[in-house]
Amino acid sequence: MKTIAVLELQKKIKETVDEAQKDRVVITRQGKPAAVMVGVEGQDWESVVLETDPGFWRLISKRRKEPTISFRELRSRINGKI
Repeated sequence: MKTIAVLELQKKIKETVDEAQKDRVVITRQGKPAAVMVGVEGQDWESVVLETDPGFWRLISKRRKEPTISFRELRSRINGKI
């Protein structure tokens, strides 16, 4: 993972964006991490938006805590309604 200072980023934005397509780039301010640049070139825009939406991840986290059923039970429920 590459690290670049904000001041250096201003001079090398194109190169850094290109680098971010291969691996994340940590952007530092006064020597401390301030942001992470992640390349999304070639990815579906909707997927990028969902992957970075905190509300979406809260929903996923909530759903993962809910009870689940087995595939066999699901099939049984579906067959009972057909």
